[in-house]
Amino acid sequence: MTTIAIVTGASRGLGRSTALAIARHGGDVIITYQTRAEDARSVVADIQAMGRKAVALPLDAGDITGFPSFTEAVKTALRDTWRRDTFDHLVNNAGHGDYAPIAHTTEAQFDRLVNVHFKGVFFLTQALLPHMADGGRIVNLSSGLTRVSFPGYAAYAAVKGAVEVLSHYLAKELGGRGIAVNTVAPGAIETDFGGGAVRDDPQVNGIFAAMTALGRAGLPDDIGPMIASLLGEDHRWVNAQRIEVSGGQGI
Repeated sequence: MTTIAIVTGASRGLGRSTALAIARHGGDVIITYQTRAEDARSVVADIQAMGRKAVALPLDAGDITGFPSFTEAVKTALRDTWRRDTFDHLVNNAGHGDYAPIAHTTEAQFDRLVNVHFKGVFFLTQALLPHMADGGRIVNLSSGLTRVSFPGYAAYAAVKGAVEVLSHYLAKELGGRGIAVNTVAPGAIETDFGGGAVRDDPQVNGIFAAMTALGRAGLPDDIGPMIASLLGEDHRWVNAQRIEVSGGQGI
């Protein structure tokens, strides 16, 4: 049976690469977007061009009050598009960059990071679990910054660290359903994330390239295919792991 994956924040960057890689592996995808409806439609079209099915749904990953209506939209999409009442894989990718030194981090910045990257992941997963098939997979996105510190990223890295701990507990509590849960921690990637600093600022790009054994910053397609492969049966015994995909950053 064809697998169905939900990939949050898949209108761009790592989420887009992941969704397309899942389709290339023969899976169908429900993608979410917050404001980039046109980009989301483009991803859906690209997936459909591969002969796979895809649906795009709006979601604010930092607003848990919207999760019940999103869950209903997922149920409707599963019924109308796939004639199913469950999906197989969840990739909690949606996020944003908000960086400042500890001395200058505001409560608003801190709260946004917690709401999107941790509270949102916790409660969206909770909301979707009743509709996830036994034997499924969950991948939560973390960051190489939980292992290698870099000034200005303290709050962001801290909430990603919380996600790594959450992944361990999810793996333990969902093991009875045969659901494997892992964390993927990318290094610095050339996207528009965080204002596109790694992609667009040669100085920032050079700093991270110099920190990486392979001598460059990462690209979205260095990450998406790896996540897609982690969802497959070849990795069915990989569980409760933090897998860093950084080209050897900070070694």
